[in-house]
Amino acid sequence: MRPVAVLIFHATASADAGPLVRALAQARHALAERQRDAFLAAGADTAEIVAGPPDGLSFGERLTATIGAGRGGATSAVGAGHVATSAAGTTSAAGAAPVVGAAPVVGAAPVVGAARDSASRWSGGIVVMGSGSIPLARPAELRRFVDVAAGPAGYALANNRYSTDVVAISRAADLANLPPLPADNALPRWLEERAGVAVADLGTHWRLGVDVDTPLDLILLRDPTAERLAAGPLIGEHPGEGPGEVPGAGPLFGAGPLFGERLAAMGEVLSNRRAELLVAGRVSAATLTWLQHGVACRVRALVEERGLRAASRLATAGGASNLRPPRSTLGELLDHRDGPEALARTVAGLADAAIVDTRVLMAHRFGAVESDWPPAEDRFGSDLLLAERVADPWLAALTRSASTSAAPILLGGHTLVNGGLRLLAQRARAGRR
Repeated sequence: MRPVAVLIFHATASADAGPLVRALAQARHALAERQRDAFLAAGADTAEIVAGPPDGLSFGERLTATIGAGRGGATSAVGAGHVATSAAGTTSAAGAAPVVGAAPVVGAAPVVGAARDSASRWSGGIVVMGSGSIPLARPAELRRFVDVAAGPAGYALANNRYSTDVVAISRAADLANLPPLPADNALPRWLEERAGVAVADLGTHWRLGVDVDTPLDLILLRDPTAERLAAGPLIGEHPGEGPGEVPGAGPLFGAGPLFGERLAAMGEVLSNRRAELLVAGRVSAATLTWLQHGVACRVRALVEERGLRAASRLATAGGASNLRPPRSTLGELLDHRDGPEALARTVAGLADAAIVDTRVLMAHRFGAVESDWPPAEDRFGSDLLLAERVADPWLAALTRSASTSAAPILLGGHTLVNGGLRLLAQRARAGRR
């Protein structure tokens, strides 16, 4: 059996980050600590949290640099100011013999080259994940990832190959030629199409599709229903605070009464056989199948941009020159119906309520590169229907339309239109008992 190392990448909040970004980063780090311990209990030999503020490196560059610095004794680093928490729970800061190195990175290419040499000398298995990943995973599911990483070379396991949060790879040397992939979502596709690794996934395990990308995801997870599904206590809870509270963020991350009212109204629609729900965005095939019996209402689904973040030319065989820019049917409707202000009117003509993956709408309007979208603080504020806290004019108008709509409209990301939708439905059923 190969030794297995778990690397949990965590982006700390920058010094000028807004309160929602800071609160989310704090909660995600708490989750990373829980997942580190859970993977050790599942049989991993080591588990480390690789943390630090944004430093300009892509996911691919950071991963290869981390492997080189932490496993092969290379002189490369993950970036100035990063810290790593080892399996023993000790934390090392830059300049204090850190677990994964902390010398400043000057140019990514030399760092990646050094890390490749180091990775090729290390034959152990590796599990790579983000700090917001798989909060509802059960011990048996974590052991599946560890077993693949410890097993025969040439295999990998992802929670979902098209919306990836965690990947187990049986031989770190298979990452030796990893390009600067922009995000972890594209890693399984690169492994399969470029590195010749056989990739399986656990896409039918809906709990593994729940990821903490926004404060809204945390609010959904902190419901007692989610507590029963999780392997242990839910993340980010603090003594003396109620569900959904984070120091400095206030109840439900500052969401007002309107947000709670919309959650309750959405539950009523999900439980009403005479109602119709619109679900728009990156809805998985498993979620579509579940919707046939998991909710009482009728469902109209607009499935758009599945694999949005996995579709990198760096990951696909031949460079995938035929990749189209992201497009959205709902986005086109808004473009031709008075812009984002028309969201409520558009929904009213289609359904009694809507759950909308706004990241698809952002990709439609601003392009596939997330750095070109409205900033994270704006996106998180929009998810909580706080239009007054959204600076970007387009997103503010979209949020205002949702918040003033007669029909309940919830805005969010991938988790909302998949696992989060299930949690909402379970909450609605529990409330009617």
